[in-house]
Amino acid sequence: MAQTMVTIRMDESLKHDMESTCQELGMNMTTAFLIFAKKMTREKRIPFDVSVDPFYSEENLAHLRRGIAALNAGKGQEHELLDSEE
Repeated sequence: MAQTMVTIRMDESLKHDMESTCQELGMNMTTAFLIFAKKMTREKRIPFDVSVDPFYSEENLAHLRRGIAALNAGKGQEHELLDSEE
């Protein structure tokens, strides 16, 4: 089967993050895009939900960053639902 070249533009940091994720999964970006293209073509749909996950909202991520900074500064508080085994 003849091959063709497809060019995709994306943010450099996104590319780096995707390359890292693909490497963790044991593949490269070309393989990931081929999997996506084959599944989309076979199913005639985007093969995943396209939605906004509130976990990744800027407000929540800022809250998490503040919590991490507090823990790193030794100012963290134990969550009431966590069991302490000490």
